[in-house]
Amino acid sequence: MDLFNLLDTYDYGGVHFGRDAASGMCCIVAIHDTRLGPAIGGCRFLPYDSERDAVIDALRLARGMTYKGALAGLPHGGGKTVIIRPNRMFDRAAIFRSFGRFIDGLGGRYFTAEDSGTGVEDMEVIRSVTKQVVGTDGGSGDPSPFTALGVRRGIEACVKLKLNRASIEDVHVAVQGVGHVGYHLCRELHAQGASLSVADVDPLKAERAEREFGATVIPIEKIFDVECDVLAPCALGSALNDDTIPRLQASIIAGAANNQLAEPRHGDDLNARGILYAPDYAINAGGLINVALELQDYSVEKATNLTMNVYDTIFEIAERSLASMTPTYRIADVLVEEKLAAVSQNG
Repeated sequence: MDLFNLLDTYDYGGVHFGRDAASGMCCIVAIHDTRLGPAIGGCRFLPYDSERDAVIDALRLARGMTYKGALAGLPHGGGKTVIIRPNRMFDRAAIFRSFGRFIDGLGGRYFTAEDSGTGVEDMEVIRSVTKQVVGTDGGSGDPSPFTALGVRRGIEACVKLKLNRASIEDVHVAVQGVGHVGYHLCRELHAQGASLSVADVDPLKAERAEREFGATVIPIEKIFDVECDVLAPCALGSALNDDTIPRLQASIIAGAANNQLAEPRHGDDLNARGILYAPDYAINAGGLINVALELQDYSVEKATNLTMNVYDTIFEIAERSLASMTPTYRIADVLVEEKLAAVSQNG
């Protein structure tokens, strides 16, 4: 594996590999940047086709967490963990205890949290062996509602700027993925009067959104073809790629998924088509804001108020983009890199 070339590509940091033969735990902890403070980032527990795929996923996600924290004004860098889900029978609690002991040995440089394939109950297991975890029942709990709140605010900013509409009432939003965050986003949008179409690989999740929010269920392979105002990718990454972008019939892309662009050039493709893209790490920062406050002075009110500010962040990025004809992802990247450069100079 060309690991050091990969580290250079994503401007790293460090990567830590952990293995516990007894439990079968194999983890990759990517710590992208700690100039702003200790790294925070979720823990994924998923199967991967190859170890290389798992490493790249961790590297891309951790870099996104650095950018997310910087843009949200948090005193934290970015990190991410991938635990490769065993393809045999396993003791889940033993795996997460082993992982907890591993990150406890990283000297406070990284705090984990839930992510795809993990939940609050897993964070509680980790907390039994280390303090390097946030988003537990004893802390702020499930961050998904805050992520959804921030995405809803980001959608409102995009709708205001792109469609010149003061609210999202009757705005048609197509949501790809209605799991943890996607479900809460549908709830947020429905409460504001938006019209919903949804798709999910799990038909029961899609049916729940249909039942509770009056959503129209779309086959998962057709969600990118839906004629709508906003497409909200809320599943796994790389949803915006060479196959899906030509099919889009939305004016705005604004969702909760991480790494929505399969490649940076896809942000250029969206811009060329006149589609307003809300950079993922800018719009989905609510969950990170919520758990990061556990390490300061946490309150639901403070977490909510800070998450509401996602509107201003997205509006500024989109406004600059439309004024300069520069893709939004480039605008967001520049804003972050300026913040990180300022820290380096002052340090």
